[in-house]
Amino acid sequence: MKRALLLSIAVLGLAGTATQAQQNFDQAAYLTCREAHAMQPEPRRAVALYLADHAARYRGVTIPEGEIGTHLALLVRGGCTLAPDAYLFTVIDRAILAERARLPKRQ
Repeated sequence: MKRALLLSIAVLGLAGTATQAQQNFDQAAYLTCREAHAMQPEPRRAVALYLADHAARYRGVTIPEGEIGTHLALLVRGGCTLAPDAYLFTVIDRAILAERARLPKRQ
């Protein structure tokens, strides 16, 4: 649980340098769905949003609030239920890929 606490602190924006940001991403990218599920709801949500933002930027889209955002969250939840040992980042990225055509393009 120490790892989850450190990760949630980092993701919530308390780290400042580019090197720290890369280390935070490296830690978050290797978080499994099972490990994320063991986290408290707010830090888990922060990690998921951090990873989703990263994947969306890479894919050239944005993740809107509302129905599409909720749909993506349900896809991630389903993916994690089916494969709890999968990396959360991979599940999030695949959900974004599956819905990329319906997501607004990044400006």
